[in-house]
Amino acid sequence: MKALAVIPARLGATRLPRKPLRLLAGQPLIVRVWQRVIETAVSDRVVVATDSDEVADAARNAGAEVVMTSAAHSSGTERVAEVARLAEFAGFGAIINVQGDEPFVSRHALLGAARMVTTEGYAVGTAAVLATPEILDNPNVVKVVAASDGRAMYFSRAAIPFLRNHDDAELQRAYIWQHLGVYAYERSALMRWVNLPESPLEQIERLEQLRPLGAGISIGVSLIDEPVRPGIDTEEDLARANRDWTAFTTG
Repeated sequence: MKALAVIPARLGATRLPRKPLRLLAGQPLIVRVWQRVIETAVSDRVVVATDSDEVADAARNAGAEVVMTSAAHSSGTERVAEVARLAEFAGFGAIINVQGDEPFVSRHALLGAARMVTTEGYAVGTAAVLATPEILDNPNVVKVVAASDGRAMYFSRAAIPFLRNHDDAELQRAYIWQHLGVYAYERSALMRWVNLPESPLEQIERLEQLRPLGAGISIGVSLIDEPVRPGIDTEEDLARANRDWTAFTTG
C-alpha cells in the first residue's frame, strides 16, 4: 500500500504567532519538519498543505511539494483530507498526518502508526510511549488506554488508568501510555472521519480522535520504546528546540 505523508500548516497559532515561519536552526519550522519527514523515509511522497502563501513560498523555496488548501478548516485532519481527495493522490491507500510543529517527529512513531493501517488492518493508526506516573496529573499530556491487541479503548487528558488501590502501582506503570500526535489513516476511514459530526466526548476533552473512536472506527496504537521529544507550541519550546537541534541532528 502506497503511503502519502501530509504536513498541515497554518499561520493562525496564538501561543506562538506565525509558528510555521519561525526559525529553527536558521530555517523556517515548516521546512525543518518537511526535512525530517523526508529523512524518515516512511512514505512514498511528502506534501506540505497550507492556506498561507507565505508558508507555501518558504516550503517551495526549500524544495518541498506544496498543496494550497482552504482557510476554512478547523483541524489538521480536515486539511489532510482535502489533499487526499485530489485526483493526483488517489493511488495512495495510506495517508500519514505529520503535524507542522513536530521537527523531532520519531521515525519509529511514524512507522508504527503506518503499520497499524498497512499491516495490522486498523482503520487509523497512531503511536504511544510508556511514560512515568508524573504525566497522569498533567492535562496537557494525552493518555491512551489500549486493549491487549493494541486497539485504542480511550484517550483522555485525565489520569488513565486510574490507580484505585496503591497495591497495584507496579501493575499500573505498565499501562501509563503517553499518546503521540501522529496518525495514519486508511483512505476511506479518513473521509469518514472528517464527515462525522463533533462528538460530545470530543467536545468535553477537546480531543479530536474521540470523534472516530466514538463512531466505531478502529484505532490501532503502536507502543514504541524511545524518549519523547515534544513539539513546538510556545516561545520556550522554540528556544529549547534551538538549543537541542545540533545534538539531535548529529546524534
